[in-house]
Amino acid sequence: MNASLDSWARKLLAAGAALLAMAAQAADPWPVKPIKIVIPFSAGGVQDTLARSISNELGAALGQPVIVENRAGAGGTVAANFVAKSAPDGYTLVLAAASHNINGTLFSKLNYDPVKDFVGAAYVGNTSYIMVVNASVPVKNVAEFVAYAKARPGQLNYATAGAGSATHLSMAYFNGMAGLDIVNIPTKGAGEAMTEVLSGRSHVMINANNVALPFAKDSRVRLLAVTSEKASPFVPGVEPISAALPGYVFDSWFGLLAPAGTPTEIVNKLNAEVGKLVKRADIIERLHKQGIEPGSMAPEAFAQLLRQDFERMAKVVKTSGAKAD
Repeated sequence: MNASLDSWARKLLAAGAALLAMAAQAADPWPVKPIKIVIPFSAGGVQDTLARSISNELGAALGQPVIVENRAGAGGTVAANFVAKSAPDGYTLVLAAASHNINGTLFSKLNYDPVKDFVGAAYVGNTSYIMVVNASVPVKNVAEFVAYAKARPGQLNYATAGAGSATHLSMAYFNGMAGLDIVNIPTKGAGEAMTEVLSGRSHVMINANNVALPFAKDSRVRLLAVTSEKASPFVPGVEPISAALPGYVFDSWFGLLAPAGTPTEIVNKLNAEVGKLVKRADIIERLHKQGIEPGSMAPEAFAQLLRQDFERMAKVVKTSGAKAD
């Protein structure tokens, strides 16, 4: 009898300890340590700049430091794979863009699934891109450029930030839709690609707003068109590519993705705090300087956007004929 009581007492104590552990965990909510935002590309790029524009304020809102870490390589797949394999505890995130979904079709083999292995934690904003030509190219709009390039198959080249980058795919998509033969000249980054066009070593490129906009008044280049469906507020008077090439649209969302399985409570908290930040006047001003239109949406809406964008980008990749491996 005493042994039975002793066994019952041990079970009761164990149950009590478990309840105390659960209570302690509930009293010690996320986050309790620094949060890492992984950037898929090198420092200075649009995602890196965007993350650093909000990291301090996000850290202050959450009560823990937010650290930005660059893990460049393989068109962003190195960083994505790292985060996909990380613990789903809200402490490791990736600041992703449309290139994240592009890679799902661009690469024939990935060690992760761009959709199933992530959860959209917080949408941040959207941007389009700008087609830039060297001033030596005697065209004033997209229609003239298409005619000029068609008359010179294989004689023109476009600079890119490397295989699989938005600069590569956006131009390859353009070439495919317009039926052009323009040679791809890959470089190590968007800034270096822009330098190639400024110098005249490359004739044209499509680059991110934050890289191209500072050269809007530079006599060495001409901002020819934007990749959004409609005219962009960041470059008034510059036509969309779709005005001459109906159906062409290439833009990008930005957002924080967490590993699949991250608790809903953490996702909701992160979503709410980022949602507050992108409504602040100082953050809006910072993002506008980068050519990003900030915005927010609930996790469910962001998840739907990610699924739809994956399908859209798969069609873009197939039309472009681009491959990264």
